[in-house]
Amino acid sequence: MSNLPKINYQKKLDEIICDLQKSGSIPKLLLHSCCAPCSSYVLEYLSLYFKITVFYYNPNIYPEEEYFRRVEEQKRLIDSMPTKNKINFIERGYDPQEFYNCVKGLEHIPEGGERCFACYRLRLEKAAELAKEIEADYFTTTLSISPYKNAAKLNEISEELGELYSVAALPADFKKREGYKRSCLLSAEYGLYRQDYCGCIFSKREREERMRN
Repeated sequence: MSNLPKINYQKKLDEIICDLQKSGSIPKLLLHSCCAPCSSYVLEYLSLYFKITVFYYNPNIYPEEEYFRRVEEQKRLIDSMPTKNKINFIERGYDPQEFYNCVKGLEHIPEGGERCFACYRLRLEKAAELAKEIEADYFTTTLSISPYKNAAKLNEISEELGELYSVAALPADFKKREGYKRSCLLSAEYGLYRQDYCGCIFSKREREERMRN
């Protein structure tokens, strides 16, 4: 990871938004969301400039009831939040085996390493595929808002997939400009359920181990 270039993704996003404002265009954005709390600030921010379709695809979530609780919170937030441009929602079912196949052999790698990167790619590739399908102009993910997620790696993977699927990857590091802090405030404002682990069984086990110690 130390070999990744130091890129200011917020600055790159600012430049894109500036160009959009000059042109007066409002492009379509496919936004992969990991959960309602992480999406809150991103939706508040980007819905000013884009027509957003939120894509909830997270086969990593464990257990099943946790997955569906997060889906319902995501839909509730979209219905509750006033936005300049209407937000659409797509969710295509829960198949955790997709995640387990993706991370096979990486189960014992600590959170934040190669197992997480494989999971990033799994979800981002589905987002790129759907962005192509619905003819979106851009795709991105809410994941970079988390202090525990690697924004450089997320953008690196997104750029590769954008080239593969011929859809522009929107550069993003949503934790910048106190985005994470704003997401916490919005979560409180809308009474959102905030989970205390990333989502997968491995992150849940790691958290439980830390709590015991």
